[in-house]
Amino acid sequence: MKELEKCELCPHECKINRNKKEIGRCKATEQVRIALYHTHDFEEPCISGKNGSGTIFFSNCNLNCIYCQNYEISQLGKGKDITIEQLANIFLKQQENKVENINLVTPTSYAIQIIEAIKIAKQKGLTIPILYNTNGYEKIETLKLLEGYIDIYLPDLKYVEDDLAQKYSKVKNYFTITTKAIKEMIRQVGTPTFNQDGIMQKGVMIRHLVLPNHIENSKKVLKWIKDTLPTEVYVSVMAQYFPTYLAKQEKNLSRKLTKKEWEKIEDYIEEIELENGYIQELGEHEEEYVPKWEAEELRL
Repeated sequence: MKELEKCELCPHECKINRNKKEIGRCKATEQVRIALYHTHDFEEPCISGKNGSGTIFFSNCNLNCIYCQNYEISQLGKGKDITIEQLANIFLKQQENKVENINLVTPTSYAIQIIEAIKIAKQKGLTIPILYNTNGYEKIETLKLLEGYIDIYLPDLKYVEDDLAQKYSKVKNYFTITTKAIKEMIRQVGTPTFNQDGIMQKGVMIRHLVLPNHIENSKKVLKWIKDTLPTEVYVSVMAQYFPTYLAKQEKNLSRKLTKKEWEKIEDYIEEIELENGYIQELGEHEEEYVPKWEAEELRL
């Protein structure tokens, strides 16, 4: 593919020839590599619904987060190479399983191939929404190529403080690049819309994972969302952090969140009056979501 001859798909702009197996920051070649695909029942309720989300985990990543919970896939490249046609068939298989959507997890490195696979799958009858589940470190020009193919964007917004992005994810200018990308996503798909069962059909949901010892960073992330974006944009605040991969050796990341830290986040969400989204429970179940922030009784 021509775009891979001098790859500039993400903000790193490595300019390597992936068609000749040259390796850049994300380590992806011209071949699509996936680790697995399955029905995921534990995304946010408006994503998983009753039938689950049809997730496809792509191998490799353009960030190097030292706390990545899927590091074997994202950092170590675990997975299997497949063709674009096979990827299109996976989309169709997921639809046959009656999932609510196609959920592309860490898709950035394969944006061009994904577009081609979507074209093929739609010609063969793919109709369910397509989600782009990304770390947020995206290039505007690449996102514009995706316009019309992606129905729902699920970007992370990890950091406001760029020194944390450099230290924990090995990237520069994360906040500036990611916030511009999020605005472009909103421009493309607008504010969220839902079907009669409450399943998101179009829109943006921003995810933020709260890190231990970095509550102020999380407050700044949430404040930016509140002050900058339309109130209709959904936010998912996650408590599922646990020390894994290289984070075990990092003093400030070597433990889970405390109850006191999480209560500060809950209080801050109420203080700034964020209106739409989800907040995870802090507890043993890493993927248990509370459906409404304003429903206090559901958090007891």
